[in-house]
Amino acid sequence: AGGASLRPCSTRVTLEGINKPVIDRIIRVDHAGEYGANRIYAGQMAVLGRSSVGPVIQQMWNQEKDHLKKFNELMVAYRVRPTVLLPFWNVAGFVLGAGSALLGKKGAMACTVAVEESISDHYNSQIRTLMEEDPEKYKELLQIIKQFRDDEREHHDIGLEHDAEAAPAYSVLKTAIQLGCKAAIFLSERI
Repeated sequence: AGGASLRPCSTRVTLEGINKPVIDRIIRVDHAGEYGANRIYAGQMAVLGRSSVGPVIQQMWNQEKDHLKKFNELMVAYRVRPTVLLPFWNVAGFVLGAGSALLGKKGAMACTVAVEESISDHYNSQIRTLMEEDPEKYKELLQIIKQFRDDEREHHDIGLEHDAEAAPAYSVLKTAIQLGCKAAIFLSERI
């Protein structure tokens, strides 16, 4: 499953007639989000990679790697510059992943639930935007975002299945992480 089943994006995308500012924001922020997700899972694997939950984290990370690869392709195809905040997301993502994993399996899974819920909600908002713009014109991008949204929902559910809600101070942890996600989305769309 995951993004790997999607065909590669052609390197030539017709930019004529697209709403370039909207597409730039979508691709820039999604690239940043997938980059950050990769760093979160890298941090979790650094702490929990050899534990019983390591293979589960690795499976989710592999899907995130596919997502990032696709957004790297889309950035080239649509000629979108990345956010200047990537160096910050590099460190912040790893610290969030490792820090949540230091709370144990439940902490790592609480982080996963919080992040993946935020991202799937964000993807739903983008799907609505593109549907309002022109579902036919953005058919390929819609297909990609819908697939990735479904993958993120699956990761969310895996986190719940692995006792995320039993993490220490789960609701506080989840709320704090989701506020961070909202800030990251806001900034990455614009900067």
